[in-house]
Order: sequence, then structure tokens, then C-alpha cells
Amino acid sequence: MKLKVKKIHFDAKTPEYAHPGDAGLDLFSIEEAELLPGSSRLIRTGIVIELPDGMEAQIRPRSGLALKHQVTILNSPGTIDSGYRGEVGVIMINHGKESFHIHKGMKIAQMIIQRVLRVEVEVVGELSDSQRGTGGFGSSGV
Repeated sequence: MKLKVKKIHFDAKTPEYAHPGDAGLDLFSIEEAELLPGSSRLIRTGIVIELPDGMEAQIRPRSGLALKHQVTILNSPGTIDSGYRGEVGVIMINHGKESFHIHKGMKIAQMIIQRVLRVEVEVVGELSDSQRGTGGFGSSGV
């Protein structure tokens, strides 16, 4: 499968896999930004993508940024629908106690491409029983 990518900024880098077998394509910042503790902001990538019908792109955090700096993605995973043709942006947040500087060309997130199952919604009066039933938060124990 091919992912069409259009660079809309001079500093944009094409998404890329860092290693064979990686699930996520690295996304790169085209801007310098300071994330103060507790703050969030949209970071631009300078790219637009065209996904085939029936596919989505999920934008996910980078584990190294989360572990070492407590910087992650606010709406994780972010979803890019196949019909979207705007710039790919990453909403980053700093949960840490120190400022974090984002540099041009820095790997800021990863993008996973996957299939989307579309369903037909049916409104019913009753649902079938299940072993779990209505047991929710904490119902399976610690």
C-alpha cells in the first residue's frame, strides 16, 4: 500500500520508519517551540497525506519523550480520517516539571496506518446478556 505525502513547507520531512519492522512512521516538527510545564500546543509537521478509503492514520506518542521528559500527545491516539487533506498537526503536552524545547526536524510522534471497519448502526430495545454484564471500572479486581 502506498501513502501519498505532500510537503507544504520547505522544512518538512517525509514520514519514515526508523527500523525494519517498526509499526509507526516518525513524524517531524517544522518549527521551534517551547512547551512550558503543564502547557500544550499544536506542533506543525508541514505535510498533508492522502489515505486510501477504509484507512485511518493514528498519531501516537513517542515513548522516549514520555519517559524521559513527560512530553506526550494530548489526544492520544489522534485520528486522521481518509477524507482529511489538511496539514498533519500534533497536539503535544508537557506533563513534566521543566520546560521542553521542540526543535525543527525533531521526531515528535509516530503515525500508524490501519484499516477501519465501518458498521451499520441498529437501534434495538434490548441487548443480549453476557458473562460480564454491566460490570465496569474495577469489576475484574486488582
